[in-house]
This record gives sequence, C-alpha cells and structure tokens, in this order.
Amino acid sequence: MPDKHHTFWLNFLLLHVMMASVTGEDCFDHRTLSDKVSISYTKLDLSHCNITRLQQSTFRKYPNLQILDLSYNALEELDFSVFQFHTALRKFDISHNKLRTINCSTLQYIRGITHLNLSYNHFKNTFLCKEFAILTKLRYLGLSATRIDRYDFVNLAHQELETVFLGLEHLQQYESGSLQLLDTEKLHVVLPQTSMNTTPLYNDFNISTTLELSHILCEETCDLIVEDIDKIIQKSKVSKLILSNVTIPWHGMVKILYISWRTTIEYLSINRFSYTTRSFYDHIDFSPGSIKSLTIENVIPQDFLFSSRKHPLNIFSEMFIENLTMSHSELSHFPCPPWPSIFQSLKLTNNKITDVIFTKCKTLPNIQSLDFQNNVLERLSSIASMTSTMKSLKYLDVSGNRLYCDFRTACQWSQSLLILNISRNKISDSIFNCLPTNLEVLDLSGNQLSSVNNGINHLKALKELYLSSNQLSHIPDCSHMSKNLIYLNIEENIIHSPAKEQLSKCQHVKRIMAGKNKFQCNCELRSFIRTAEDLHESLIGWPHSFTCEYPQDLKGVMLKDFHPSEISCNIFILVGLIVGTMVVLLVFILFLCKCYDLPWYIKMIFQWLRRKYRIRNNNNEEAMMGKSFHAFISYSQQDYEWVTDLLIPNLEKGDNSIKICHHIRDFIPGKAIIENIIESIEKSYKSIFVLSPNFVQSEWCHYELYFAQHSLLGKNSDHLILILLEPIPQYLIPNKYSKLKAIMKHRTYMEWPKEKGKHGLFWANLREAIKANIPLEDDDIYVFN
Repeated sequence: MPDKHHTFWLNFLLLHVMMASVTGEDCFDHRTLSDKVSISYTKLDLSHCNITRLQQSTFRKYPNLQILDLSYNALEELDFSVFQFHTALRKFDISHNKLRTINCSTLQYIRGITHLNLSYNHFKNTFLCKEFAILTKLRYLGLSATRIDRYDFVNLAHQELETVFLGLEHLQQYESGSLQLLDTEKLHVVLPQTSMNTTPLYNDFNISTTLELSHILCEETCDLIVEDIDKIIQKSKVSKLILSNVTIPWHGMVKILYISWRTTIEYLSINRFSYTTRSFYDHIDFSPGSIKSLTIENVIPQDFLFSSRKHPLNIFSEMFIENLTMSHSELSHFPCPPWPSIFQSLKLTNNKITDVIFTKCKTLPNIQSLDFQNNVLERLSSIASMTSTMKSLKYLDVSGNRLYCDFRTACQWSQSLLILNISRNKISDSIFNCLPTNLEVLDLSGNQLSSVNNGINHLKALKELYLSSNQLSHIPDCSHMSKNLIYLNIEENIIHSPAKEQLSKCQHVKRIMAGKNKFQCNCELRSFIRTAEDLHESLIGWPHSFTCEYPQDLKGVMLKDFHPSEISCNIFILVGLIVGTMVVLLVFILFLCKCYDLPWYIKMIFQWLRRKYRIRNNNNEEAMMGKSFHAFISYSQQDYEWVTDLLIPNLEKGDNSIKICHHIRDFIPGKAIIENIIESIEKSYKSIFVLSPNFVQSEWCHYELYFAQHSLLGKNSDHLILILLEPIPQYLIPNKYSKLKAIMKHRTYMEWPKEKGKHGLFWANLREAIKANIPLEDDDIYVFN
C-alpha cells in the first residue's frame, strides 16, 4: 500500500483533475505529474472525472498499480488491453459508468483480478460472457441488471466467491433458479423497487450464509415489506443477516426483530436505520432464540423519542442475547435489564451515555465485556461503582470520554476485571490510587499523567501498560511495577533526557515502546543511548523512532548516530585539559621571560601603543607651533660617547626627519648656559633625559630636568621622555633631587637593553615617541662646526 508520502501526492493529483473532453482525453493533465510521483504507486483514484475513453498512456507511470477506481465516469465501452502491462492489478471498480459492452477477449489481461465491480452501468443483463471463467482468482463481483436469465451466471458456476453484489433496484424480469448457479459466502442485494413478482428472486437468496439487504423503504404501511423479509429469512440458510439503508416505522422494525428471533439467524446487523414515527414500548417475548448477536448502528433521527410510559429501549434490555451493539445512536441511557440477563458483551459506543448508566444494576451477572468509548462519562468513581456488581466482567473500555479521578472518593471495582481502557480522558496522577487490583492490561494513553506514583505497586498481575501521549518527563520506575509486566508503551510524551538507570530498571520488560519523544541530545543522553543499544531487542522502534528534537541543529538525527566527544562531556578531562593548557602556557611564558626578556618587549610595545593613542587624541598642529626641534637631549658628560655615537645617529639618520637639539652644536655662543637651556627646551617639542648614576652627580642635568618639568610637564606630561641607561638605586639619588625621585617613581621610562638584538625595537620605539611634524624655517636651523 502507498505510504504517507504517496498519499500526499495522490491527493495532489486529484486536486489537479481536469474534465475530459468529448473525445475522451485523460482525466488529468499529465503536466501536473513530476518526478516526485513515484512509480511505486499501488492505488489510484480517478472517480468522478467524466472520463469517456481509456488510454494506455494514462497508466504508464504506474506499473505497480494494484487498486484502480474509475467509478462515476462516462465510459461507454471497455477494453482491458489497456492494462496488459499491469499484472499486479487486483481491485478494479468501474461502477456507475455508461458501459453497454465489454471486449470479452481482453479479459485475459486482468486474469489476476480479485475484486471487480461492474454495477450500475447500462447493461441490459449481467453480461457475464464465457471469458469470465478465466478469472479464477475473483473473490468479489459487483453487478446490476434490469433482467436476469436462467444461465447468466453459468460462466461463474465453478468460482468460489466471497461476495457478490447485485444492484437490482430496476429489475424488471427474473428467471427462477438463476442465482442458484452462484457459489458465494455473502450475497449483497439492493432490493427491487419495481412492481415485479419478487417471490422467485427471494426464494433464491438461500445460496449464501451471509445475506445483506439494502434500501428497505417503507413510510407507513409496511406489512408487505415485513412479509417479504419473512419469506427471505424463512427460506434461506442465512446465519448472518445485514439490513442496511433501512427507512421504516418503529413498529415495522420491531416486527422484523421478532420474526428473526425464531430462525436460523445467529448474527443480525441493522445499519443506517431511519424510523419515521415515534418509538414506543411493546412487550415482545425475546426469550432465548437463535440470535446470539444484534448490532444497530447509525440510527436516524438521532434520538429515541417515545410516547409510552415505559422506555422503548427496554425492548433491547429484555432481549436474551449474548452480544448487543448500539452505536452512533445518540443514546443517553440504557436501562438495566428487569431480570438476570445473559448479556456477555454490550457495546454502546459513540453515544451520549452518562454516569448514571447501570447505577446499582445487579442483573448483569454474565457480562464480560463493556464498551462505552466516545460517550460523556465523567466520574471514574461512578464507573467503578457500576462494575462492582458485575462478577464476570473482564473487559471495560471507557476511552474517549471526559473521565477524571476524584482522589477523595473511594473506587470499588469488580474484582474480575482484567482489561481496562481509560485512554483519551482527563485522568491525572491520582488514578493509580483508584484502580482494580487484578488488572492485566491497563491503557492510560492520551491523558494528563505527569508521573507514575507508587500506587501502581498493588497491580501485581499487570502485564501490559499503555502510557503514550501523556506528559511524562521521565521513564516510569519499573521497579515499582509488576514483575509480570511484559509490555510498556511510553511513546509521544515529553521525555527529554532519560537516565540510564531509568531504562535499566525496565530490563525485565520484554517489549518497550519509548520512541517519538522529544529527546534533547546532550551529554546526559550518552549513557541512555548505550543502554538502549544493549536492550535494542526489547526496545520496539529502535533506532528509527528515537530521534533528537533539541538542539535545533540536531533535530531528526537518530540517537544511535549522536556521538558527542568525550572531552566535551567529561568534566574531569575538560578541567584537566584547561589546567594542563594553562600550565604549558605559563611554562612557555616563563621560558620567554627568562630567555628572551618577554616583559621588556611587552613594556616597549605598550609604550608605543600608548604614545600612538595620545598622538591621535592630541592637537599636534597647535602643539608644534613655534618649535624648532623634535627633542632636547640632557645627559651627563660621562655618557657623551653613548649619546653621540648611538643616540643621535639612530634618531636623526641623516634624513632630517627628526631634529635633535644638542647643546654642543645648538647652544648659542655668548649666551648664559641657563638661558641656552631654557630657550632650547622651549623650542623643543619634547625633552629626552638619559638617566644613569652619572646623571645624578651632574648639577647641570638637574637644572635641565627642573626647567623641562616646569616648562613642559604641566602642559603635556607625554613631552618628557626618560631613558634609563644604567640602573639607579634610589639610595644613590641625593635628597635635593626629590623631583628626580618622584619622576622615576611615577613615570614610565625606557630602559636601554644590553642585548644587541633588542636595540632595533628600542630605537623604533624612541623615534615613534618623538616623531612629529615641525614647521621648520630657515632661520630656525642652527649649524655648528
């Protein structure tokens, strides 16, 4: 049969069905077909398409076609060679067309057919030509005719059929004995609505054990209809009688029931029953007869209106039958039998039965099965009390109601009850304190359960437990359940991260259905997955029904394919890795500090970045106005060689990009030294001080530092650059040089590295620190020889 995907596309095709033209074109435009239509189609519905002619090209896309419905079209002829390549075709419905003839020679192409419906066409007779004898696998045959002759069915005489349908509403002529050639288990006849003599026809209804009579219509006087049915029943060997599409007064139906009671009928079914008058109670002797089972379904009008003092439903409660079904009849009540009944099964589904059903009823000692699904029952305690007098009750179905459990009310169940179905109600967790103790099968699917409490302990005989479609967040603790439990269904709950222990406790359960939950694929699920793989033989649906719901990027991934890394799930490994990485990094940093003086490099880079930031945020153009030099150098005479051989050449480099104020060449002769110092500092953008133990001993260096600090530091502290040529212990600095102490304590200075490999970075950093655009003029440049 087609899967859900195929069904979707089949519906898609039917939405695009196009009306065929008078020339008999296909029912639908093949342009609506695409590669998404699978050649594995096994069922095709082309009914109600106004098709007038079949073409082989229509069905080429469906080589595996098994079921074809062409009913309700406008076909006038039929050539089965259209299906010569469809050897898998088994069911073919071509009813309700305009067929007048069949190309019998082409029946060989459907020799594997099992179901063939040719009813309601324009055949004058049954048109069963001799070629029908090759349909040896035929099990269902649908026909209709206006006349039936003696040997119409001779070509089917050797066929063992399961069902023969005869639509005889318009039958005008019937030759006695015609149906006797048929060998079928079930005969379904739509009774004639004409004035012909039906006695010969009815006499031949004795060819099957199951007889279905349809379209029994009688508005007021129904004696003739009742007599006809009486004749059919009395002369047939039928054991199962089905009456469908029955429109008859209430008293007429009661008569039919009565005449059926003393016949060979064991199973009587009345479907789609519409009665035209008000119902009333009429006492009839329904003492034990041949009928064992009575089924009444789809009663119209949908209410038992009655005009007598005693309810007409008492007719059914007084019947001595084993099985009674009354479904889709809008019953709000069913009376308790007035005396001990032989009812073994009572099915009152799809009605409006309320809690008062069988209240204090003690006349159902033999009842074994009660089915009240899809009614309006509410209080579970009332249902429990109802069963307490039923000593033989084994099966109770109250699914699809409004039942809730009131934990304050005691529940008194029948001790014989073994199977209880309370699915699709409003049951909460308190239900486990209100259950019969001898249950073997319990269905609580589709309720409001969030957990399974210890109240389930007393169900010692429980073998099957259904908990699907609830609100369970964990797998129930099977250690609290019966050791006889062999089946557990917890599908379609909200179980996110079940623990390994929860599943391990259910090892004694032979079959577990836990798929279709909203599994959250994380590290906590790993142990559950390993346990599930170990128990996969008892875990029904593994692995396909077990998929990730969260996180979104893993949605749809099967749990067996979820493999998180060990490092991401083991906290000890993760912490060890982090700590190990930190230790390795720390050792590496210590190695760099010891062997490559890493702090010095970091300090130099930090100073460079800091100066770049300050330069970007300062108004350099305004600060450079009136400046002739980039920097003024102050140093001790004992450090002269370092300044002249290294400092100045590496700063100026002969490209005039940096102009240094050096007292040897830039002081104006004749001026006082103090004046030259002050004027040079004022004309310099920055001041560089080369600090060393020699610097501390120089009076002039102290003056220069004093003047530079007062002239520049107050405006911009970044204009003062300190170079530590050699370390100066604090105790070597005289107290009178308090300014120098304060500056060295609070300001960052650049250290001259002894390693030659660091010199390049030192000079680059120093040049960057003093670099600026100075608008030098010709008269600002002093050259000393």
